[in-house]
Amino acid sequence: MSTKFSGPIEQDPAIVNLLERMPPAVQASFSEEQLSHLRNAVSSRQWGHHPIDLRGTIPWLKYRYYYVILAGKNHRNMTRAQLRASRFVNALMLAGFMTFSAVIGLLLLYLLKSAAGIDLLPDYSFGIWDWFKS
Repeated sequence: MSTKFSGPIEQDPAIVNLLERMPPAVQASFSEEQLSHLRNAVSSRQWGHHPIDLRGTIPWLKYRYYYVILAGKNHRNMTRAQLRASRFVNALMLAGFMTFSAVIGLLLLYLLKSAAGIDLLPDYSFGIWDWFKS
């Protein structure tokens, strides 16, 4: 994976971060080619520092599924097409969340109505209250 840094390899943020954790004699021992390969190896780990970093697994039937929730300030420079795609995905997620919230809200209102004994449609039932009681 290549990075977008175009200056000297010794000033690349990924390399600076890596070399700062080494003794000075070891820092000076790397050639430019070695530093380039080190940057490629560690650049995929740059995403690992987020204020919100939740990871876990969920057992489901005979499989285990993992989830990762990362959140933090976006430092990426995105192209116009990437911005459009990002906005579209955000709109879809918002619409999905609003739909899910509305369905849960209506279900709760229906259950509260049924618990209070209010019958809006005489002689008709969706069966949700009976299902909920059982």
